[in-house]
Amino acid sequence: MLKRIATGAIALSLIAALPVAAAEITLSGSTTVQKRILEPAADAIEAATGVTIKVLGTGSGKGFNEILSGKASASIASTSLNSLLAKNKLDDDGTYQQHTIVEDVIVPIVHPSNPVSELSLEQLSDIHTGKITNWKDVGGNDQKIIVVTVAKGHATRSVFQKKVMNKADYVKGAREVKTVRQEVGLVGKFKGGIGAVSEGFAAANPGKVKVIKTENISRPLAIITKGAPDAELQKVIDFLKTDEAKKHFK
Repeated sequence: MLKRIATGAIALSLIAALPVAAAEITLSGSTTVQKRILEPAADAIEAATGVTIKVLGTGSGKGFNEILSGKASASIASTSLNSLLAKNKLDDDGTYQQHTIVEDVIVPIVHPSNPVSELSLEQLSDIHTGKITNWKDVGGNDQKIIVVTVAKGHATRSVFQKKVMNKADYVKGAREVKTVRQEVGLVGKFKGGIGAVSEGFAAANPGKVKVIKTENISRPLAIITKGAPDAELQKVIDFLKTDEAKKHFK
């Protein structure tokens, strides 16, 4: 009898010693939240919460659509919940919640050789809508302006279009790319190029592009949920709001 008890105790101790598999959460949506927050902080998140984060950079709009379709209970966004609700013609009745991690600044970027250093929001609007087509009209060289923007569905574009362009359409012939990272690359290639990206993306590519001074253009970087987050996701959200987590953000 004692032998059986001892054997059972050993078995239990061995089971207790086995590593516990980390919970895994998949979040789709904003590539800005993906590249600036979740991926850089992934190891720290797992160490602090025991949760492994898998991220799919599909754009804020598509991420929110997964919540609406019932494919997910949470997404990541680099625009406000109100904007996502308005886009989908939904009322803010408390069904969805925005958990802001940090506020992000969008900055205009140009080719490093561009002598222009500052533009007003009105000038930026006129450039992106096609009213101004040459850099000489805003104090630069006699050079055709090439507008570069990330594809529709990405929050960076939506926020810029709303806050700077008053929701007007982009100039016909604007170069459209799939990701903000590609936008940085293309603006860095064309001497007449101009785009608008997260300040973090510009800072992460020193020398490739030049940031133009303008008025503050900001938006939240957040996790969106339908109802309250479950326990595992709440641990992640709580950790991401700490100073320790923010050390890893880009």
